[in-house]
Amino acid sequence: EWVGADGQHTNAAENFFGIFKRGMVGTYHKCEEQHLQRYVTEFEFRFNHRTGLGVTDKERAAALLKGVEGKRLTYRRPH
Repeated sequence: EWVGADGQHTNAAENFFGIFKRGMVGTYHKCEEQHLQRYVTEFEFRFNHRTGLGVTDKERAAALLKGVEGKRLTYRRPH
């Protein structure tokens, strides 16, 4: 079955992972397993807020700022 009852199809998943693989090789070059979910989440945001879906730059920026509201960026100091 290539198309589900709601119209979803495997091309969307193939498209997402194609974009993800090209982005990882072209931008980040290497990904540690412990950070993989963060990279996937970033590319998920990009995929769900792309201009092909009619999302403008202003709407994308607003969604980004809404996502970081109330969160802190922390890091562990080297020992």
